[in-house]
Amino acid sequence: MKKLTFFILFLAAAVLLWAWYSGHLVLASAPSVPPSEEELVAVRRGDISVEVLASAIITPEHKLEIKPPLAGRAESVLVDIGQEVKRGQTLAMMSSSERAALLDAARAKGPKESAFWEDIYKPAPLVAPLDGVIISRTLVPGQVVTTTDVAFIMSDHLIAQASMDETDLAKVFLGQEAIVTLDSYPDQPIKGAVSKIAYNGVTTSNVTTYAVDVTMEKVPEFARSGMTASVGFLMEHKKQVLLLPVDAVTKDEEVFLPSTISDEEPRARKVTTGLSDGKSIEITSGLSEGERVFRSTYRLPEKKSHEGFSLLPRPKQVRGNATPKPSPSPPPEP
Repeated sequence: MKKLTFFILFLAAAVLLWAWYSGHLVLASAPSVPPSEEELVAVRRGDISVEVLASAIITPEHKLEIKPPLAGRAESVLVDIGQEVKRGQTLAMMSSSERAALLDAARAKGPKESAFWEDIYKPAPLVAPLDGVIISRTLVPGQVVTTTDVAFIMSDHLIAQASMDETDLAKVFLGQEAIVTLDSYPDQPIKGAVSKIAYNGVTTSNVTTYAVDVTMEKVPEFARSGMTASVGFLMEHKKQVLLLPVDAVTKDEEVFLPSTISDEEPRARKVTTGLSDGKSIEITSGLSEGERVFRSTYRLPEKKSHEGFSLLPRPKQVRGNATPKPSPSPPPEP
């Protein structure tokens, strides 16, 4: 039995060794670096900004729950969701529990009796405590409520509340310019400024963040409370400077210009750079507007099929355009 086991193992090892020498056991090779191509880009003039980005949510600066001043019944509701109201404006008319019971009894006696008591016993108004917008309404006419029920929720104006990492908090200051971009409307940025920076941070998963309020210059009509957004806090901004793509400038601050003589290598030139936003970089000296330099672009490597293990013999490959030599024909019989 031991001899049979030894023979099987020896045979398997011999087969694997033969396959390896024959090139049939192909291991996946490491991915190669994508080949690069070069294209010419021109130095252009434009604006460049350096920003610190943070995620944000659109929320009211002040949100207020409005509750009935007395327990009873809502006789009429005068406003709806999305309506702008002024401080002191009547939102609803309320009857106390006693008035509601008295009016119900008067209506049972007829319209004359009901009109008499309605004229003598006036309902109480529910008024707006500040200027703002009604963002929620739970009250409907005829609803019986208590003084703990929320009839309306209103807000004064919407702001963008950003969540800023503590490592970036030192880059933000009151009055700093900011750009708010709603995720639902990415093509309509909104100008704003930092109006409040929280003193108390919130730690989640060992990451501490601080709330930074950004007041928008003009709140668009499509903005809604609860929308997600991103805020770019403007660190530095320059107008009409010379710009190149970042991949057109090397780490040593060199660019490569096409040669004026054919079949000659590109000419390297030293430049001085300034601001960079990750896509474009400012050229402060060394180039003029309109000059063209080489830019490296990358294309994905072609997909290659991978071979696996096979015990069949591999057909011989012929390199180049050479054709396999025909086997010599046998000599003619005499």
